Parts: sequence; C-alpha cells; structure tokens
Amino acid sequence: MDTLNQILVTGLTLGAMYAMSTVGLSLVWGALGMLNLAHGVILAIGGYTAYWVIAQMGFPLVVGLFGAMAMGALLGVVMYFGIVRQMLKSKDFETNIIIATIGIAIALENLLLRGFGGSAIPQPIQFSGGFWIGMVYVPWQNAIILITAVVFMGLLAWFLQKSRHGRAIRATAQNRDAARLMGVDTGNVYIQVLALAGALAAISGIMLSSMTTLTPGMGADPMIKAFIICVVAGLGNVGAAAIAAFALGMIEAGAQFQFGSHLGFPTLLVIVIAVLIWRPYGLFGREEVERL
Repeated sequence: MDTLNQILVTGLTLGAMYAMSTVGLSLVWGALGMLNLAHGVILAIGGYTAYWVIAQMGFPLVVGLFGAMAMGALLGVVMYFGIVRQMLKSKDFETNIIIATIGIAIALENLLLRGFGGSAIPQPIQFSGGFWIGMVYVPWQNAIILITAVVFMGLLAWFLQKSRHGRAIRATAQNRDAARLMGVDTGNVYIQVLALAGALAAISGIMLSSMTTLTPGMGADPMIKAFIICVVAGLGNVGAAAIAAFALGMIEAGAQFQFGSHLGFPTLLVIVIAVLIWRPYGLFGREEVERL
C-alpha cells in the first residue's frame, strides 16, 4: 500500500505538470489547426521570468507567478501578429507554421542562453516541508503543484464552457467558417487562444523548474511529452488531453518504479505507437469523414 501511495503521489505530480504543458498545445491545435513547436521555449521563458522577477527584482512569489503568465501571454500575442496572422490564409498553413515555430523556438532559446547563460539555475519558487500519508512522505512542493494544476484546469474548463469568449473559442474549434458566419471574430479568438496557451505554458515552466532547475533547453522534453499526450488523447481535445496527461503520468511513475527511471519515457513511446496503430485519431478523437 505504501508503494502504491508513492507511485500515486509521483504520478499525480507528473500528471499535473504534463497537463499544464499539454492543454495549451491542444487548445491551439483545436482552434487554429496549428502545431506550435515554440510551446516548449515559451515554457522555459515563463520559468526564467519568474526567476528574474523574484530573485533579481525582489518581488514576492505571487508577483513572479503572474509576471510569468503575463510574459507567456504576451509572447502568444506577438507570435500571432508577427507570424500567424500573415500565414493563416496560406495554402500549406499547417506545414509552414511548424517550420516557422521551429525557427522561433531556436531564436528564443538562444536569447535565453545569451541572457542567463547555459548553467542550471535554481527556481526560487520553492516550498519546504511536507506531510505523511501512511509511511509515504509527501513534500508540499508536490502537493502545491497538483493543487495549482487542478485550480487552473478548473478555471480553464469554466472559461471554455460558461464564458462568452470560451463559447466563441469552442465554436471556432468546431467549424471556423460557420463561427465566422455567425458573427464570431475569429481573429480575436486566435489572439485569445495563443495568449491563454502562452500563460498556461509559463505556469508549467515554473512547475517543472521548481522540481528540477532552469536551463534554456528545459522545454524540449515537456514539449515532446505534451505532443505525445495530445496524440494519445486526440489532437485538439482539451479535456481529453488533461485526462490523458494524468493517466500517462501515473503510467510513467509506475514504469519508473517497476523497471527503472530510464524506462519511463520509452514506456510512453510504446503507448503512443500502440494508439497510432489502433486509433490513429486518438483515444478520445473522432475519425473525420469527407463526403464528396
């Protein structure tokens, strides 16, 4: 039972971090049909922004959190006006935007390298102490990461389901042409989606760096895992992406305990290959049928 509790604590922590980095990626794909490969570096910038605001400027932790979210949202807006808006009407938008966001990711990562260096930096958002569940010690850091993820997932679900802007986002994701004909300003929706995804990525960057350290390339691994989770869940399905993130976090934690930490990620790759063979459109996705 204690072993199961330990796997549960680790899996929920991993799932919380994965969910925060995945839902933004899934949200952008659903609304724009865009695979944003700069998502990982925005995650890293969020972590570095929190570090700069707290450690360098001397502001409280809460200011660092909201400062990182603001920076992530700003990057999303700049990306829309700088690149996405000009490319949306191009014939091969889905392919071209992948190449463009790769270039953005490389440029931003090099800016981080020049600004902060390549050495690992500890994230100042840390919480000491913890509590016991049976014979398992749960650090407050893990518990707060899980609580933060659940709170933000709940706020996102409320925003998408209940708010006027959220309904516009869901309508655009379902059928952008129909949404436009019904009076939805799709350009404004795209801005909101990229800003929201950037803010969520920044929070994820803070979570990840608080468990490890800050490095310019820290977003690469979460980006790959977020993409894997999106594929397993079904690209564009935000709710399913959050569920899949927690499920795969539990599976990875179990695999690490049973087979060693070096086999956690390969286990996820085996799962995504099996899903692609069995259901190419994802576990929660639906097969698209084109009628001629």
